[in-house]
Amino acid sequence: MGFLGLDKAPGFQFKTVPDGLSPATDDGVEHTQTMAELWTYLGANFLGSFLDVVSGLEIPVTCIICDGFMTYTNTIHAAEKLNIPIILFWTMAASGFMGFYQVKVLAEKGILPLKDEIYLTNGYLDMEIDWIPGMEGIRLKELPEIKLFTKHDNPAFKFLLETAQLAHKVSHMIIHTFEELEASLIKELKSIFPNVYSVGPLELLLNQITENEANKSLCNGYSLWKEEPECVQWLQSKEPNSVVYVNFGSIAVMSLQDLLEFGWGLVNSNHEFLWIIRSDLVDGKPVVLPQELEDAMKGKGFVANWCSQEEVLNHSSVGGFLTHGGWGSIIESLSAGVPMICWPVSGDQQTNCRQMCKEWGVGMEISRNVKRDEVEKLVNELMEGVEGKRMRKKALEWKKVAEKATGSNGSSCIDAEKLANEIVKLSRN
Repeated sequence: MGFLGLDKAPGFQFKTVPDGLSPATDDGVEHTQTMAELWTYLGANFLGSFLDVVSGLEIPVTCIICDGFMTYTNTIHAAEKLNIPIILFWTMAASGFMGFYQVKVLAEKGILPLKDEIYLTNGYLDMEIDWIPGMEGIRLKELPEIKLFTKHDNPAFKFLLETAQLAHKVSHMIIHTFEELEASLIKELKSIFPNVYSVGPLELLLNQITENEANKSLCNGYSLWKEEPECVQWLQSKEPNSVVYVNFGSIAVMSLQDLLEFGWGLVNSNHEFLWIIRSDLVDGKPVVLPQELEDAMKGKGFVANWCSQEEVLNHSSVGGFLTHGGWGSIIESLSAGVPMICWPVSGDQQTNCRQMCKEWGVGMEISRNVKRDEVEKLVNELMEGVEGKRMRKKALEWKKVAEKATGSNGSSCIDAEKLANEIVKLSRN
């Protein structure tokens, strides 16, 4: 985990609180498939454990920086009890946050929760939502986690209804984006919340920090899965922009049939591909590819359990990215100038997909009910079609904008410095 890289760094202390889960297996299968269980346990037990940790520190706490989901609610309650300022670090896009923030308005208008599960398929979700600044014309189904909103007493509905509204209690908010990418949304959020900072892409900011060799070791080990260096070695022999990189993230799962449709679609496209297949990708269980598919992939594809995604996306041989649409993957792909095909699964991914396809011009969406013919068609368009070339040009433009934003006088760098100064002020109060 990431904290191991900083364990010996001066000025850092690391404390842990119990998560209530059984120890993870060596391959990581357990801890990536228990999000609901983890939320439930943390909701009931985190607050007391966290207060014990904070009260046991020798140096007074100046402020608390927390993520937007896993420990967010309890950390805010802890900060209120201790009278400590809290800074929210929203690791999703500004559009993702705005989507979650609108759940309360949608509930007040009677649009959510859905009156019946039939509303998931009867066209109701095609309703346009026209009042969200910066996301005009977005459809209901393009907002985050709509499929969860079928009952008022659904724990997920109640959790998400509360989560974004609690942002009114934080003193500062960090959003992992860059202002040029989501300018109108950032402007709107700054009109709602007092102190909003767009700081990203983080990997580009981090690369500047780690140009110093002494700092590089501090930033190793933050991948959830063990990376296989053979992936990059395989890419070395490939032509520029010739390989499709396929990765559905560190947590998302699919059915075996979905996996087969993707596999045969990739094979039939006749483009070389690097495919990351986690050990728990198929319904959280170990993956065994049919021999027929393995034989067809020989000479075309390289399969691995995990890789250094930033390194792969920035490799000259990678010409496109087939992704689930997690925000980390999208912003890394934008930073590398790589166009995408998106297959959104859950969370904010549908919103991310909508933004990258309709607003930023760097992606194409694949149907949720994936079929191999569509995979083949979209991969070919991505790698050699007119639309693919247009998207690649646009992606490279966004890469330049992202690099400028994280440069010494860029918008993200300036916001990061402003935030650091605010934290210093808090320490003096």
